[in-house]
Amino acid sequence: MATIKDVAALAGISYTTVSHVLNKTRPVSERVRLKVEEAIAELDYVPSAVARSLKARSTATIGLLVPNSINPYFAELARGIEDCCERNGYCVILCNSDDNPQKQRNYLRVLLEKRIDGLIVASVGEQVDLLSSLATVRTPMVIVDRELEGVDADLVRIDHEQGAYLATRHLLDLGHRDIACINGPTVTSVAQMRLSGYRRALDEAGVRVVSQRVVESDFTSPGGYEAAVKLLEHDRPTAIFAANDLIGMGVLRAAAERNIRVPGELSVIGFDDIQMSKYVYPALTTVGQSIRELGEMAAEMLLRRIMQPDGGIEHKIVAPSIVLRESTAPRSGHFNDYRASP
Repeated sequence: MATIKDVAALAGISYTTVSHVLNKTRPVSERVRLKVEEAIAELDYVPSAVARSLKARSTATIGLLVPNSINPYFAELARGIEDCCERNGYCVILCNSDDNPQKQRNYLRVLLEKRIDGLIVASVGEQVDLLSSLATVRTPMVIVDRELEGVDADLVRIDHEQGAYLATRHLLDLGHRDIACINGPTVTSVAQMRLSGYRRALDEAGVRVVSQRVVESDFTSPGGYEAAVKLLEHDRPTAIFAANDLIGMGVLRAAAERNIRVPGELSVIGFDDIQMSKYVYPALTTVGQSIRELGEMAAEMLLRRIMQPDGGIEHKIVAPSIVLRESTAPRSGHFNDYRASP
């Protein structure tokens, strides 16, 4: 592989002059510039990004750490981040940890070693050792989706508690009283907030929360399917709040296998509004905000932090909204006897 000294030798000039041409650090004559460009082309020379970053103190590179790249939520989030970064001259390095704490730590170390200009951390696990590692990071950083205790960084997330409240209130407005909840792992703050919103809506309506109607799963379609099988075996509810859209898709599958009509016999509402949710059958009613826009917000926030590293910490909580589709309907015989406060 050719070096800067090879370029200098072929062009018949000093390698410091070649460096000035490459980095535009000193004016050179047009004749010298052309000789350097011809030598670079002949040798197929590629400048060292590391060396140039040391001089410029910037790599124009952003690190993105996600727990599961095949989850549509994180794929859509990454697209929004990438779009914003590309418009602003930054590249994105995507690291998928597979919810593995050791992989998360390794990727974090590798990203920092590559002298990234900024880091976006999307919904990592809440392991103590990983949080302590993030707490010591001095690179500009934005957290997406959940607060991480002890990590002093900018944050952008949807209002999980309010979104779950709106989803459950929607089912209550349709006359449902026997409303089950299939939640994610309650060790995560996201699942805790979404369960809290579900409980708040039922409490406001004077509906007792039945512990057997709250099933803990994981944020996947297989998890939602297995939890729904348990709920639909005997004395099934009339409605299910699924704590994310993937869980909701699993519920739709379980209901279809049992010839339970959705929404005629069972209403189902999800959370997140991933693009796929509008293409399942029936199309899934959900609650959320454009995930791609959330990604763009996170990237914009990080770019501001890179430009102004000493500014105050910014927390942006995005308001969710109901996305009405085909999977929810009034309970049979319902006369709209309940209407939650706006």
